[in-house]
Amino acid sequence: MTQAVWSQLVGQEPAVETLSAAATSAAALVAGETTDAGAMTHAWLFTGPPGSGRSVAARTFAAALQCNLGLGCGGCTGCRTALAGTHADVRLVVPEGLSISVAEMRALVQAAARRPTTGRWQVVIIEDADRLTEGAANALLKAVEEPPERTVFLLCAPSDHPEDVSVTIRSRCRLVTLRTPPPEAIAQVLVERDGVDEAMARWAASVCGGHVGRARRLATDESARKRRDAVLRIPLGLRRPADVFACADELIKTAEADATEESKARDEAEQDALRTAMGSGGTGKGVAAAKRAADAAVRQLEKRQKSRATRTQRDTLDLALVDLAGFYRDVLVTASGAGAALNHPDHAEQSRSAAEQWTPASALRRLEAVLACREAIEWNVKPRIAVEAMVTTLREG
Repeated sequence: MTQAVWSQLVGQEPAVETLSAAATSAAALVAGETTDAGAMTHAWLFTGPPGSGRSVAARTFAAALQCNLGLGCGGCTGCRTALAGTHADVRLVVPEGLSISVAEMRALVQAAARRPTTGRWQVVIIEDADRLTEGAANALLKAVEEPPERTVFLLCAPSDHPEDVSVTIRSRCRLVTLRTPPPEAIAQVLVERDGVDEAMARWAASVCGGHVGRARRLATDESARKRRDAVLRIPLGLRRPADVFACADELIKTAEADATEESKARDEAEQDALRTAMGSGGTGKGVAAAKRAADAAVRQLEKRQKSRATRTQRDTLDLALVDLAGFYRDVLVTASGAGAALNHPDHAEQSRSAAEQWTPASALRRLEAVLACREAIEWNVKPRIAVEAMVTTLREG
């Protein structure tokens, strides 16, 4: 039996209630029926902690809006194509570089102004809307202020703070706040949807920090589990001054290797497809001109790919820093005797050992060093410099 699209949202019952009501109202509007005017609006902002499913919520809502039944049945062509990312009237913006440019946003706004071709609504999903440049945000604001009749904008951002989304855009959006899903809900979806062994699912759900995608990766990828273990060995492995540089080097190299591994096959395929589209390998008149045009286009593509690789490297490194911060938080929890759940329950013995060796003030300084490193990298400090400074503090306390 086909599941409704809302089953994609793990542990988000309040959000599902709001979005399903809006989808029902949207279907009534399309049918020309009277409806609750407050249920549906043209711009939405999905916020929540990492892993809460902001982009999943946006895609799910897009599927419900395009559903042939107007309910998000999950089985019709509208639902299936919207969830698969192949629906002609659902446009998805996923920033592959460090930001979303004004040119990209202007082209998107222009395309979104058209009437739907095959679906009920023209839906624009902008993942990581906090990466909009100032110019891109202004271009989007004009469209949100005067939206086309059948266009819906779905923005995703970590929070509705002005640093993430400008006040002017935020004030024109309806806010949907997602929460961190509980471990029980994450484990259940890993077992039922991904076919993960129950014991592995429970473990992954307990250590993922409420991040559904991270839980799936840890449950299904042994190399991801090994990388996590290597990161969590760092706090108690900094015995000599030389260990500082060895650990910093390992963190950077792991992030670079992950980015290279993820990007290599995709980069080559994109370049081959572009050269073919530009006439590479052809014969006859105009071949030299076509080759020059293809080479120029590939150079532009390589610039975008380099930016994407940088973003991937930073995201991978940030994930390692989040794990480190969780360890030092566990040390503080253990030292205080609080009954709060640990971020890394499978490393409880190491947390207890660290709590016996360090004062709470020292553990807090280490935690602050990790958070400062994350912030420095976000401000474009070279990762190696930021990580070496952090690891030095982690050793000295």
